[in-house]
Order: sequence, then C-alpha cells, then structure tokens
Amino acid sequence: MVSAHLLRARQSGRASQYLHSQFKCRSLNSLSNFLYNGIRLPRLQIFSTYSPQLQADLERTRNIGIIAHIDAGKTTTTERMLYYSGFTRRLGDVDEGSTVTDFLPAERARGITIQSAAITFHWPPGESNNTQVDPQGPKSASPHLVNLIDTPGHADFTFEVLRSLRILDGAVCILDGVAGVEAQTEQVWHQASTYNIPRIVYINKLDRDGAAFGRTVREVGSRLGGWPAVCQIPWFEGGNGRFCGVADVINLHGLRWEGGDGKSVKRFSLQELNEVEVPLAQELRLARIALVELLSEHDDTMVEKFLESDEDHLLVAPQDILDSLRRCLLEGKGRKIIPVFAGASFRNIGVQPLLDNVVNLLPSPTETPDPEVSIGGVKGSLRQLLSGDLIVEQKEKETPAKQKKKSALVADSQSAIEQLHGCALAFKVVNDAKRGVLVYVRVYSGSLDKGSLLFNTNLNVSERAPRLLKMYANDAVDVDSIPEGHIGVVVGLKHTRTGDTLVASTGNKANPPEPLNTLQLRPIHVPPPVFFASVEPHSLSEEKRMQESLAMLLREDPSLHVSVDEDSGQTLLSGMGELHLEIARDRLINDLKAKASMGRIEIGYRECPLGPSGPVTKIFDKEIAGRKGKAGCTALVEVYDPESSPAPDPHALSVQTVNGNQIIVLAPELQVSINKKGLEESPFLPAGLDVETVRTSLQNGCVAALARGPQFTFPMHNTRITLTLHPETHIFGSDTTAASLSAASRLATSNALSNLLHNPAGVPSGSPGTSLMEPVMNVIISIDEASLGAVVHDISSSRGGHIVSLDEDLPITSTDLSESKNLDIESDFDTDLPPINPSRIYAPPDPFQSPTVVGAGLPTDSGNRPRTITAKVPLKEMVGYLKHLRSLSAGRGTFVMSVDRFEKMSAPRQKAVLADLRGGY
Repeated sequence: MVSAHLLRARQSGRASQYLHSQFKCRSLNSLSNFLYNGIRLPRLQIFSTYSPQLQADLERTRNIGIIAHIDAGKTTTTERMLYYSGFTRRLGDVDEGSTVTDFLPAERARGITIQSAAITFHWPPGESNNTQVDPQGPKSASPHLVNLIDTPGHADFTFEVLRSLRILDGAVCILDGVAGVEAQTEQVWHQASTYNIPRIVYINKLDRDGAAFGRTVREVGSRLGGWPAVCQIPWFEGGNGRFCGVADVINLHGLRWEGGDGKSVKRFSLQELNEVEVPLAQELRLARIALVELLSEHDDTMVEKFLESDEDHLLVAPQDILDSLRRCLLEGKGRKIIPVFAGASFRNIGVQPLLDNVVNLLPSPTETPDPEVSIGGVKGSLRQLLSGDLIVEQKEKETPAKQKKKSALVADSQSAIEQLHGCALAFKVVNDAKRGVLVYVRVYSGSLDKGSLLFNTNLNVSERAPRLLKMYANDAVDVDSIPEGHIGVVVGLKHTRTGDTLVASTGNKANPPEPLNTLQLRPIHVPPPVFFASVEPHSLSEEKRMQESLAMLLREDPSLHVSVDEDSGQTLLSGMGELHLEIARDRLINDLKAKASMGRIEIGYRECPLGPSGPVTKIFDKEIAGRKGKAGCTALVEVYDPESSPAPDPHALSVQTVNGNQIIVLAPELQVSINKKGLEESPFLPAGLDVETVRTSLQNGCVAALARGPQFTFPMHNTRITLTLHPETHIFGSDTTAASLSAASRLATSNALSNLLHNPAGVPSGSPGTSLMEPVMNVIISIDEASLGAVVHDISSSRGGHIVSLDEDLPITSTDLSESKNLDIESDFDTDLPPINPSRIYAPPDPFQSPTVVGAGLPTDSGNRPRTITAKVPLKEMVGYLKHLRSLSAGRGTFVMSVDRFEKMSAPRQKAVLADLRGGY
C-alpha cells in the first residue's frame, strides 16, 4: 500500500510532500529507517518497496569467484565463460599466454595466475536490465550480471585468495578429475568456509587419461566435509570411450558436444538416451533417485514434492529440484549440500551448463548474510547499523544511561544514518601503468558516485573519487556510480589501502558525523611472512625511487613487509614464499622500473628469551621535534607460553598479544575512572594526555623494541613484557607527551632485552640468554604410490621432519584457527561432526575402475594410486624442495605448506644455521 501511494506521488513530482505528510520525513532513506523501527522489517526489504528496479538488478547479480588448487583449470574455465557469454570472440589459451584474466607479463611467462582478476559479463548473453523474470522458471532463463573473480591457486598467494573471498557471495571450486581433491583445494575450501560462502563443485579435465569422476565425488564428501549432490554425470562413448558430454540429473537429459568451439550442443531426452546409450540412461535414473533422496534428507519441502509426484523420483519437477538445491546451499545447517557438475573446459565441454547453475544456485547480494561491521568498538551486522540499533548500542556504551534518554539516542542514530550515502570495502589496490592506482571496492550499502568525497575510516582522511570504472580484466569502462551489491574500481585515490573502509556522506561532506567516522567493515587478516630478501639500490641517487616503488608494492600487497636492518642498514623485503618474493622482485624492477637488485632469499627466524631479565627502569629525557620530552617506564622481560604461562594481572591497564608476544601495561596508581562522556581519565595525567593515549604509546614503543632481538637481531617471539608506569616517578607534567612515553617504553624494553645477555654490571655469568626459533611448516605432499617410500625417507631422515599422517584429511592448522579467531566469526566447517562415510555417497562408476576398491574408491593394487603425506618440516629444509620432489617422483609430485608454529632450535642446529647465515653475507 505504501509503495503504491509513493509511486503515484513520485510520478506527479510530490514524493517529498507525501513522505512529510504521512511519515514526517523528507527522504527515502529516513522512510526506510522509520518503517524499519516501526514494524521491524529488514531495511533491504523496505528498500525494495520504493525501488523495484534496483531490487531486481540486485537479484539478477552474481558476485562469484573461481577457487581451486594450482593447475586445476581455473583460468581456462574462465576463458570459456567469457567466450560463451559473448565477451570475447576467440578462446584464450594459458600456454599461448593469450588469456584475458592472466594479463601480467609474469603470469603469461609462467602460465599461472598471480593476482586475482575481476571481470563482468552477462549470462545468458544479453542485457539484464528491463527483463521480465518468470518466478516459476529457472533463473538462467533471463540474463544476469556476473561479476567474476579468477583467483590464484599457488599457496604463496594465499592472501590474494583471502582478500577476494572476503567480498564474494558465492564460489565455484574446480577440481582436477585426475588428481581429485588436492591439498591446496582443501585449504581454500576451509578459507571459504570461514566466510560462510556457498560453493558448487565443477570436476574438470574428465577428457584426460586416468580421470575418475566417481572417485573424486567420494573425495569431495570425505575431504571437504559435505554431502556431494551429483547434478551431472559424465558421458563416455560406449561407457568407456572418449568423454563427449554430460547427462543432466536435474532435467533428465543428455548433452553431447559436437566438437569445434563447443557452441554446438545436441540435446537427448531420457527416452532418446535409452536408444543411443543404454548404460548412461540407466545410470541417469540411479543418479536422479540418489539426488532426490539426498535432498529429502535435508529439505522438508522436497519430501512434500516427492509425495506429490506419486513417490516417483523421475516425476519430480526440475524446478523443484533446483529450488531445493538452492535452499540447502544457502540455508543448510550442519553438513552442507555440495552440488557437483562435470566437464572438460579445455575441450569446451560442460561450461554452459555450469554457468546456468551459477545463476540458478548461487546467491544474489540480497541473499547473502549481513557483513560484520564495528562502530566505535561495538560489533554487529550491517543491517543493525542501517536500522540505527548499532549506533544506539554504541552510544549507550559510551554514555551513562542517566545522561541521555533512549528516545534521544534513537533520534541521534536516525540523524546519523540519514547522512550515510554509501559504504564500501577496498579489497585490492593495483598500480596500472596507464590509469594510475586502481582501488577495487565492493559496495555494501547505498552507492559510490563519481566525484564524491570518500572518507577513509582507517586513516581518517578524505579523498575525492574523480573516476569510477567497471573492470573487464585489463580493460575498463567509465561509469557514473557503483551501486550497492556491485564490484567496481575507484581511480585516483592516493592513500587507500587493502582492507580500508570508505564512507560517503549525503551533501558530499568531507567528514561523516560521529560515530559513522569510526565505521569499520570486517578487516582482512594478513598472515605473517616467513621469507625475506635484501633489496639494494644501484646508487644512492636511486634510493628514493626504490623506497617509493616499495611503498607502492606494499600498498598493492599487504602480505609483503619492508624493514631496515639497523646494523647493516639493508632494506629487507619479506613475503609468503619463494615465488611470492620472485614476483615482487619482477614487479619492482620490470613494472615499477626501480633500479635495484635483490639478494638471495632468506628465512625469517625468531629469537626468544630463555629466562627473565629482571625489572629495568629508564627515563627518556630528550627533545622530540624541537619540543622537550621527558617520561619514564619500567620493563620486565619473561618467557611467554600461551598454554602454560600464568594469567596476567586482572587489574592491568591493557593486555595485548602481538606477533607471538604478550605486552602487559600496569599502572596501579593512576586511579582510572570513567567521566561523563564515557572516556577514561586520571587525575595524575597532565592536560592533553588521556589514558587511551598512554596505553597506546607504551604498547607502540614496546612493539618497536621487540622487532629486534638482543643477540641475533631477529624479531622476538614467545616473550612477555610487563610495562609499569608510576605517576610520581615516570610522569613529568607537561614535558610528558605521547612521543616521550613511547620512547621511554622502547628504551626500557630494549635495555631489559639486553639484560638477557648481560646483567647491569656487565658480567655475563648468570644471564639467561636467548635462543633462535625457526618456522616449522605443515607440509602436504601429493605423490603416487611408487614414490611413497623415497619421499617419506627423504622427509624423515634428510630433512629433519616427521610424518604426521598418510592419506588423511588436511588438518585445520593453528594458522587457520588463529585466523578465524582474529576475524571473530563462526565458520560453517564443523570439526566436531563425524567423518562422512564414503560408502553412503552416490557416485557413478568410473571407466576402467578396479573391482576392488577401498573407502574412497581408490584402486588397491595400482602403482599410480595417489597418496597424500602430511608432515611437519623446518622451513629451511623446504627451500627449493619442489625440484627435489619432482626428481623423486618422476615429475608427478606436488606440495603445499603453511606455517604451523615457531620452534626453539637445538644447540647443534642453531650453530649450523648461524654458520650458514654468516656465510651468506
């Protein structure tokens, strides 16, 4: 009723008067808030009542990603999608270097994806605007806008996958039909589970010798932790001939590709299949029965549809099956349903049906869970923010209840929300040679408009957006606005980095009202680097240019780190792996044109204390930037073990864990209290210095000191620092500033670390000392049966590692767990559920399959049986391991690894490592 009156008012140009007379509000945004707070409906549902066109556009939009192990066929599949959608006129080839999404020179030279590429197309071909959708038919009957991101598969570029997953609504996981579920596939699958992203599986390369669709389906269940719903089965000529098409279990027909570019597809009904391929028709019936039975176990509506179809599995309508699959995929609890499809992208088979099911099954932006946000330290969902509830909660936290009534808080929150024009997350920054710096954004609320001022809530700076682009891999089209739910590019931002939140205000104001200026969309966790290499300019005159180029590299890729060795003055570049640093070097020298050279790749060791240092008090008394600064601090260094160390003082001013170290700030004499504004204050602090500033300054100074160990100059690890501040002896009136407190903290911590080696009198006897720690990696090696013995012997004897398991599921590593903890979210991957029994999984028989099979459907007597070794190995022993593994496994072995933990070295191993390090300089 509201929408009908409003639409008539808008057509006559009296929308504003109607809104004011009916709801006492002047804008659609305030109407949404009024209705939300009055009748408790989701804001997006209210929004759809007055903007049906925008709602329809969002429902016909898909933001999806392609995820998989390296060399599973992600880029080839993407190229076919672009070709069949009409975006390109020729088929790109990875080997020829002619693909659209792999456009970097390093990608084309190596034949791998290094950075994720965003591309937009329509499926089915045509414009998605102004198209009537039949609610009773499949979604793929009308054109949809697909924003697709092709991600890397190499383990060194895990962060590139993570930042892409952060903004996706759905994903297609591609599996190699020969290799099955590989180690890196499991890794990215669990990462996608962290963000609760719905996924479908596409089993690729079924044209190759050794491809086993049935075995791979069972592996999907046993290794990815979900029930595979087989929606297509492969069509092999005569049952064991060449791969020529797929049988569609949902629609009960066969699709046969007639060669060429894959655009010629012949359709066979079930009756026609009975005449040309009897075994395939029989298997198709079994697959339909298994699919309906599986969906009935997880969806009550499917049970009703089955009963309405006279309990005949073949009579259930295809649209009912699609609807059931979609419900299970988007709303499933516990074990998820995983739709599985088949094809061979290189042979142009199976891609068009895959695109149909991307549109049919994966969610639109309106169907995804609300993204997590925080505002003023209070966490909640975006919907809570848009309704005003989150701002009310934040104000209640900072303001005592007696100071302000609830109604006034609600009014303030509505006033603030009305000024929120758009909110977006910058998930990627790229330096383009022609266009300058490109900032990829996902808009979560409102829109970003050309020429608007964007406030960066992470950096507290405002920047204007002179150009907006819609990206088509390396090509782009200018647009005037990027609406809610879409992915686009902002050109010309000078400061924005990966993970920053951008906010636009109504009226194009430079600064949004409080507390919107503290709005944060869920940040992207950056894993710690484990490799480093020195970078040196060719001459002193080139140093500034090199530093500028390094700054651009870090802005593009936050998983890179730059530091300076204080002893040698060398600039050190740290990264996630050997290939990661090689690519960074190529980008630095070839793309950014820095005249510099990079040294050999080293390992980032750590240093840890072997005992306590004793308290050390230091007074900092120097001028800082022309102003007198004086402050003091006491520091105590101890060994820190997260599992066995005693709990810190509950009355501590702050307890923070940074890079494996715990920093405790004690200030028992400050007498901290909460003022009327909800802020902490102390009578012992000088004017202009508050408790939060003191806490932050002390922590920052300590973190800076811990970046350099006293004996080996590596960063400290497993170290507990207790900082104590006494107002009477450590605070000196107006001379005590934030900078002087930070300097005092750094000075005290550095001296306490030095006391680990020498006591204050300079006598080394009795000092606990420090020890080197090295990164120990979780390594998952995929080989065949014939190479198993040689590889296991090499890992356990030559490389000092130990075997954890053979042919078991990929363990959830400590790195994965800490990541989920840092993100403060729940994953849909439940490790407490019992493993899925492969015998309960339907999978069609594979051609040439051995009659004797083990649990996962693998032949027991084949020398080519794939085996998986899980081991823990020191990182130093894994440098250059790929070449050695290939020699041991006749070129078939692959491995992936991730940091498990840092482990203290034995004395002989430490001596050998130090000797190697000294020989390297």
